[in-house]
Amino acid sequence: MSATAASSAPKSLPEAIAQFVADAARIEQGGGPSGIERQHRHGRLTARERIARLVDPGTAFTELGLFAAWNMYREYGGAPAAGVVTGIGTVQGRQCMVIANDATVKAGAFFPMTCKKIIRAQVIAERARLPLLYLVDSAGVFLPLQEDVFPDTDDFGRIFRNNAVFSAMGIPQYAAIMGNCVAGGGYLPVLCDTLLMTEGSGLYLAGPALVKAAIGQEVTSEDLGGAEMHAQISGTIDFREKDDPACIARLRSLLRANRAAPAAPQPPVAAADPAQPAAGVLEAFRGEPGQQYDMVGLLAHLVDAGSMDEYRAEYGRSLVCAYARIGGFAVGIVANQKKLTQKKMPGGKAGPSTATNMPAVIYDDSADKAARFIMDCNQRRIPLLFVHDTNGFMVGRDSEQGGIIRAGAKMVNAMANCVVPKLVLVVGGSYGAGNYAMCGRAFDPLLTLAWPNAKCSVMGAAQAAGTLLQIDLAARERKGEKVDDALRRQLLDAITASYSEQQDIRYAASRGWVDRIIEPGHTRDELLAAVRVAYQAPVEGPFRTGVLQT
Repeated sequence: MSATAASSAPKSLPEAIAQFVADAARIEQGGGPSGIERQHRHGRLTARERIARLVDPGTAFTELGLFAAWNMYREYGGAPAAGVVTGIGTVQGRQCMVIANDATVKAGAFFPMTCKKIIRAQVIAERARLPLLYLVDSAGVFLPLQEDVFPDTDDFGRIFRNNAVFSAMGIPQYAAIMGNCVAGGGYLPVLCDTLLMTEGSGLYLAGPALVKAAIGQEVTSEDLGGAEMHAQISGTIDFREKDDPACIARLRSLLRANRAAPAAPQPPVAAADPAQPAAGVLEAFRGEPGQQYDMVGLLAHLVDAGSMDEYRAEYGRSLVCAYARIGGFAVGIVANQKKLTQKKMPGGKAGPSTATNMPAVIYDDSADKAARFIMDCNQRRIPLLFVHDTNGFMVGRDSEQGGIIRAGAKMVNAMANCVVPKLVLVVGGSYGAGNYAMCGRAFDPLLTLAWPNAKCSVMGAAQAAGTLLQIDLAARERKGEKVDDALRRQLLDAITASYSEQQDIRYAASRGWVDRIIEPGHTRDELLAAVRVAYQAPVEGPFRTGVLQT
């Protein structure tokens, strides 16, 4: 598929799902058949083959950041999944964060997004206290982009800083070198608690060619940094293994004996199937412009039957707040209502009046309700799940006089100061300040999931394109340019196409703003896996909000 075709936004939900499945399958091939064959020729497994052997049989591996670097670095031939596989898997009954360099992609070299993807995985592991398992096979920094890889706080060095800090925190870290581990990248495994290395692998700050150029010394790769040398002379590694399968078997054995790695959480209440079939969730969803659906009906496909207690169901109805269980785990849910609702307002002698709330819009009373609900979930110490399908906050005279900014700020304050883990699911739009209030990426969600049709931007494409067109036309008029209808349409089409690409959820995922794009029919299983991770995260400290504008 051409770059242009790959970047075009699907027009319907079925098309979006089909495109996602095709894109995902292509990305999972990494560097393609030739890269896989090269890895096998060297007697090594690929990153995904290693992970398949590492995780417990019959368990799922939840890959994160599959679309990282999607459609990026085209001038260098691309970097599928940013050349690294990250995700959460169960190993010896323990939930672990696995980070595996994909040597089929540019020999596992680090692109800018490679660093950001690994750091994101480390942050998730830190919050949930997940043991980290690094499967190392990398040639180091991708030199043509070194200025974007090397120096900053979200670049290469931050990974090593995290290694050291996590070790001090007592988060178990294992590194298994099963290929190259060169230059600054050599610090990652040595900063871990336990280091394994296979025969034929190399661990050194400078390879033989660079050593000869720098100091004139001729040395073989094995004498410079082979597994035997590090096992017998430098004393750098803890375990020398024959090959990849033996190394992975040893890693599994070591993890089993680590009491600092807790067993995966079990639900405190017996799980129950949802009231509506989980696989039929799309029956309750309407994604076409102008169409409505009931968010409560959609949630019935996702939460345990009989577990949902809707909070203040008759007040602030543009947001659905509810206590519920997913697979036996208690959660608090804040979700946008995507249908028209009624709002009762105080009146004078004639009594209360009624107004209509627009779908997918957050009103002042809803924001007030959500803030109170979020505070209560923190008191209860239960994770929060934010389900996005929003156009943002209500605007206009009545809304401003009603205190929409104050109420919205209260909701944002309560959400930002949560001490409980926050999970996000984007099923439709996630626009403007609505994205912020519903725990967008800037507000530290533990995990962010999204459907393939989801969109994320400051406003919808039609509104944004119209605004940008007016700015462009005004600039042309100031220069004395004449703009006829044909040029106006051409400019509008170009602006709309560009903006539509940027609000495509794959664009967000490529830059690390979304952790995982999921198939809608698997949403309940995906949420259960996310909630299980959230339940491993410690809830620390009292909940405080600071000053609230009341």
